[in-house]
Amino acid sequence: MKNLILNNNSRFLQHVITTLGDRVRQQQELSNPEIDWRTTAGVLMLLGQKPARVESGDEPCLVLNKRSSKVRQPGDLCFPGGSIALRIDPYLARIFSLPFASLGRWRYWSERKKYHYGLAKTMSIIWATGLRESFEEMRLNPFGVRFLGSLPPQPLVMFKRTIYPMVGWIKRQKRFFPNWEVEAVLYVPLKDLLKPDHYGRYRLQMVGASGKSGAAAVQDFPCFRIQTHNRTEILWGATYRITVDFLKYAFDFTPPALLSLPVVEGALDESYITGSR
Repeated sequence: MKNLILNNNSRFLQHVITTLGDRVRQQQELSNPEIDWRTTAGVLMLLGQKPARVESGDEPCLVLNKRSSKVRQPGDLCFPGGSIALRIDPYLARIFSLPFASLGRWRYWSERKKYHYGLAKTMSIIWATGLRESFEEMRLNPFGVRFLGSLPPQPLVMFKRTIYPMVGWIKRQKRFFPNWEVEAVLYVPLKDLLKPDHYGRYRLQMVGASGKSGAAAVQDFPCFRIQTHNRTEILWGATYRITVDFLKYAFDFTPPALLSLPVVEGALDESYITGSR
């Protein structure tokens, strides 16, 4: 069944739209009047096809940014996005909510506006934030992304912020122009994300200013291993959790238990958190 969905992009998109649109929990998450915009971030979980020059270029992939050495959390894989700009994003939200735009063309938009206005307004602002930030970070065409739905929010452990993910499909764009925040753009086939043997246990040592680490500073995290041409990239943290949520809703897939996974060694120093942006 999963292969049938992944082998047909039209079927895949309709499946994702229906699966995410039928989620009841998202109404409670996004219509919360107590949402603190100061600590809220919107990100786009981007899906799309590999460029034609890449083998199997027609299969749906997860599109990720690799953070540059000039920002906090350097080297991490992430989705484009950032903090809400309340002076800009509500106005952009109105544009993307028009009948010809991404939200306006979403199957559930009229229903959401009519029966869950608070939800619709919040979704539109977060969607606008993700599109604006994606344009800034990688020159993603904001009018070339199809809205597919939303996923549960993810609180960050090391920073006082909650991430609200929106899922989008890149319709035609195959080339991006990353800014100084982004080292590279990666494509990960969804079929690989459904393979249990690609998952691992990321064992991180927290290295202090002295360059030393101790047993108490070691912690294990679930991760997904991405094999590129010359190295292995690690998907972990909030971006990993968002991805796993998507796989659970769209494909009823759950990664293997953490203790059963092979260990991948890693280390973080103080610059991981204190890096400037």
